[in-house]
Amino acid sequence: MLAIQFDHFGGPEVLAPVELPAPVAGPDEVLITVEAAGVNFADTHQTDGSYLSADLLPYVPGNEIVGHTPDGRRVLARVSHGYAELVAAKKSHVFDIPPELDAGQALALLTQGLTAWHLLRSAARLAPGETVVVHSAAGGVGSLAVQLAREFGAARVLAQASSPAKIQLALDLGADAVVTYPLEQKADVILDAVGGELFDQALASLASFGRLVTYGNASRSGFTPVDPARLSRLNASVAGFWLRPALANPSAVTTPLKAMIDLVVRGRLRPVAHHSYPLAEARCAHVDLLARRTVGKVILLPQRG
Repeated sequence: MLAIQFDHFGGPEVLAPVELPAPVAGPDEVLITVEAAGVNFADTHQTDGSYLSADLLPYVPGNEIVGHTPDGRRVLARVSHGYAELVAAKKSHVFDIPPELDAGQALALLTQGLTAWHLLRSAARLAPGETVVVHSAAGGVGSLAVQLAREFGAARVLAQASSPAKIQLALDLGADAVVTYPLEQKADVILDAVGGELFDQALASLASFGRLVTYGNASRSGFTPVDPARLSRLNASVAGFWLRPALANPSAVTTPLKAMIDLVVRGRLRPVAHHSYPLAEARCAHVDLLARRTVGKVILLPQRG
């Protein structure tokens, strides 16, 4: 079968198509023929060595796929080694999805949708009537967070984005306005995956009892130290979020995932999935993602003759 693998670290250029033996499903697993594989920003950290150690190489990245089981079910699944034509997945990590749900939209709901949901619900504890600022509002997580914040009762949803096209997308998805720092009006909740200077600007823009939730470092500029005395003066808090520990709780996955699928089917949530690449061009997908040339969910499509 065709898969994408790397055997040393060095960024997107290390990704290469290879032919590997098909996986064999174990007793608690199911073999899935991949319809589409999701690409996440975390995958780029794997190729540069900031997520993996050298003793795990060679490695096939990818942790989410849409595909079909041998008995014909169409499923969304959390996996390991998803950049491939065939994947063995734990049965407990497989979720049935309706046939009308687009593969890119379904993939957007897993890692990125669950992240957006828990950023607002679990980490920020968003209350109705509050003001939310979403950084990278046209990205995979951000584009969903803009919509979910509205769904959860935010009074105002403000977007930060890096280009006119991305700004327009955030507005089309329901953001009230685009913001630059310093904010004219302080925010109750700010979601940040960029870090660096933007993190510091956001912290200074929190309202009293505001919450800044950090969930990434896309700027790769290092994490900004937080002075507890400054938090006291601001009467504000900083929370961190990482999806992986949340995935250990089944209800933290199934409940929001089912709710988001229902919102999509009813037309109340619109996952953005504009960018697809052939599986063999995974390197290009990573390059474009890192260069911020993509919006929403990025997916890989196995090409079969």
